[in-house]
Amino acid sequence: MRNTKRTLAIVLTAAIVATAAGPVSQALVLPTPVQAAQTGSSQQTASLNQAYVVYGAGAPQSVYANLNDVMDVDSSFTKLTATGQDYATYISHGAPATDASMISSVAIAPTDPGSGVKVNVKKYNGQSNITKVTAQQYAMVAQMAGVTDITITVTANRAVSGESALTGVYKAFAADGHQLDTQNTAAANSVLTATQAAIDANSDDQAYAGKLMAAVGDTSKQVAQEKQKGNNLTKVQIEVILKQALEKRGVADQTTANQQSQIAGSLVNFQNSPIASSKTYVTNVTNTINNVKNSTGDLMNKAKNWLNSDSGKQAANQASNWFQRLVNWVKGLFQQN
Repeated sequence: MRNTKRTLAIVLTAAIVATAAGPVSQALVLPTPVQAAQTGSSQQTASLNQAYVVYGAGAPQSVYANLNDVMDVDSSFTKLTATGQDYATYISHGAPATDASMISSVAIAPTDPGSGVKVNVKKYNGQSNITKVTAQQYAMVAQMAGVTDITITVTANRAVSGESALTGVYKAFAADGHQLDTQNTAAANSVLTATQAAIDANSDDQAYAGKLMAAVGDTSKQVAQEKQKGNNLTKVQIEVILKQALEKRGVADQTTANQQSQIAGSLVNFQNSPIASSKTYVTNVTNTINNVKNSTGDLMNKAKNWLNSDSGKQAANQASNWFQRLVNWVKGLFQQN
């Protein structure tokens, strides 16, 4: 009997060592950067190693404390500023912008591998100051630009369209060591522009943005799969795929032919960008499609930084307590006569 107990204890000790070397639960896995397919030296898909907050250069420092409260930013976030030059680099690709016009601020936190992109658009002092771009647009466009497995929180201290907010996301990735391909970001931004008319026309339907952007994601996924087979699709062929995707999501009748044509044109840009050749894009966009397809309103992920949230800390504490109880139980087996 004593030998049996000792054998069991040895096996359990080995299990404890293995547990200590790895995560106690999936929820406690620290995100690691996703290195995806590359074209030449250009990285196509990436996640973050740490959390960042990027303030718009047009937001005065006197409101930073309020912005931090809105976006749940703490001292663990690396702080950056998005300037007009950053906008020219990442969004307009050469067109000038002033620092004063950069109002939107963003917080970006890494999440679990396979979680895709989620976005929260937060009110500032009770005001919905991001007036045009939806959380679902931000999520899918960011994924198409080459970022994944993150949660983005967007807000502004005064009313703005929100079109420049992704500047901060791309700047954070650059600061983290991931220089996104500018052709990818340009193509993604064209999708943001092309979907805006349809979003505006259906602003009274909270479910529309999620369904539209899921259909755009579905189409981009199929376009990427065809490109990787060596097939470059025409705009007409992409329009057919897009219409089928819109029908699948139940919003074809709410999206005019002209709106569909504009979106298909932006997806031609996507097809011509390097990320469409990345096999991991297909997997990553599937995750983000799942995030946006049934989402409504401005909040896609209430726990922006789960590991730093109260529930995350509680789970970590519970896991630590469980581990100690297991160690004590094994010690007790050895001490029995």
